[in-house]
Amino acid sequence: MDTDEELAPAVASILAAARERGGGGDRVTVTEARSLPEALTAAEADGRVPVIAEVKPTSPTTEGERTDDPVELAEQMVAGGAAALSVLTEPEHFGGSAETLERVRAAVDVPVLRKDFLLHESQLDVVESDVVLLIARFLGDDLGQMLEAARERGFGVLVEVHTEAELEAALAAGADVVGVNNRDLGKLEVDLGTFERVASALRRGAAESAKPASAPEDTTLIAESGVTTREDAARMRRAGADGLLVGSAIMAGDIRANTERLTTPMETHTETTE
Repeated sequence: MDTDEELAPAVASILAAARERGGGGDRVTVTEARSLPEALTAAEADGRVPVIAEVKPTSPTTEGERTDDPVELAEQMVAGGAAALSVLTEPEHFGGSAETLERVRAAVDVPVLRKDFLLHESQLDVVESDVVLLIARFLGDDLGQMLEAARERGFGVLVEVHTEAELEAALAAGADVVGVNNRDLGKLEVDLGTFERVASALRRGAAESAKPASAPEDTTLIAESGVTTREDAARMRRAGADGLLVGSAIMAGDIRANTERLTTPMETHTETTE
């Protein structure tokens, strides 16, 4: 696990709060989790770019705050073609809550990812969701244990990585849905080339010895952060992204229109002249 000195101050503050935040009470059991890989595949089959749209009221890396009803925002995202949703439950820095996730999940029929900084097993026992996020950089050697604990409760799991080494660790732990964060949490800089490099490493089989249960062809890859235009979306898809996790570019402005813009393939908008 990173020391706080290696992280941007905003991220170090988030991590410090996560260490102090307790878990839930009774053990959570998800009996019928909606499959994220299946939802992404269905969106592609329907001619849409597979997008996980994020309900994010605020963020340390963006200006302003959305005070709209999160359920209304979520419904607009689904109407705009989102294959799945991501809902922040981190309260101090992102304005999220377990209650918001509960309300959103009850209102939509697509998979809902719980986006938070989970460091302890008890933090899984807060709210039911279809998928939970586990960040390899923050969990370190505890990643495998947390992955197993999440699956025992019925959650799907998205493991976030940023480097090839973290990819190897994620696959060795048994991850089969991997998100590559284009944002460096040390500097908060965004580079879409990050996904391209990590996806290339997966295709090359660079981590073959470290992934007994996964192979490149059965790993679902999600590009996270930095996708703001259809061109960005197309670039990530060409690099091998099975889905795109998009927050700020959808939350700023008209939610449905922004979602439709990113879920519509570029060729649909290509104008031809005779």
